[in-house]
Amino acid sequence: MALCSILCPRIPVRFRPKPVSPFFSKPMFPLSYRVYSSLQPTPSTKDELGSVSIGFLGMGIMGSPMAQNLIKAGCDVSVWNRTKSKCDPLIGLGAKYKSSPEEVTATCDLTFAMLADPESAIDVACGKNGAVSGISSGKGYVDVSTVDAASSMLISKQIKDTGALFLEAPVSGSKKPAEDGQLIFLTAGDKLLYEKAAPYLDIMGKSRFYLGDVGNGAAMKLVVNMIMGSMMASFAEGILLSQKVGLDPNVLVEVVSQGAINAPMYSLKGPSMIKSVYPTAFPLKHQQKDMRLALGLAESVSQSTPIAAAANELYKVAKSYGLSDEDFSAVIEALKAARSQQS
Repeated sequence: MALCSILCPRIPVRFRPKPVSPFFSKPMFPLSYRVYSSLQPTPSTKDELGSVSIGFLGMGIMGSPMAQNLIKAGCDVSVWNRTKSKCDPLIGLGAKYKSSPEEVTATCDLTFAMLADPESAIDVACGKNGAVSGISSGKGYVDVSTVDAASSMLISKQIKDTGALFLEAPVSGSKKPAEDGQLIFLTAGDKLLYEKAAPYLDIMGKSRFYLGDVGNGAAMKLVVNMIMGSMMASFAEGILLSQKVGLDPNVLVEVVSQGAINAPMYSLKGPSMIKSVYPTAFPLKHQQKDMRLALGLAESVSQSTPIAAAANELYKVAKSYGLSDEDFSAVIEALKAARSQQS
């Protein structure tokens, strides 16, 4: 609780009167199955989508294309980013710029947040001029960042203490799926907000899963990214081994792509890995962060994850070589360095 009070100072209600947003047409508490089943039809036309004011916090490699898709679909979008220049392309498309997360949530019915890590997600939500300071009863906050369950629960509590609703919705997918509106949302939290946010999630993604209580979405995302990180490390080993024994690694990629172990990332990233080129779709530093969080999750429930632990060490080595901002497929460079040291 001390952490919450430090990060999320509460302002006495008498000093911060807030109108109730019309975003939710039904009483919020208590939530029940009857409330869910009697929701008004969700908006589908441009006019209906534009009737709800949308906020978007974080214009990074994922947030920017996600917000762009909302704007192109006809949504009324307000944006914020620590570096204002990253908002300029969105403003050019018709977005409104707000000077703080507080201003975004104060003026928007529904706010999405896509931040780089748990620390940033907490600070943007709960820090000075944060989302908590502006949000109010009847509004919704959807955090699509990848964070640990404890951080998501902390943000959820502070948001819900204002009378607003909270949904965690981390995404599976990287830069290209974000651009194409093909993300997968792993949601958990207030079911009413899930139903209300669904049309906007569908603009940005191809599928969505509702997983129950806050923390479940965060846990699912960490498990998925732990598997992905381990797969990439193993794939990198295979490419280098094929080269070492005189095989053509391009043929290896083709063989793998036609077999039972095929995954889209192998054929997508394999050719560039062979050329030692790593165009960033998912930064290596974020993959290592997710591995670290996943290992922490495993430790909290006494689950052994030796393969993921070994892969995490490779990502840490790759970071030490200055590859943090390269695509996570650059983990192969850590293996190349180990091979050179053995030669």
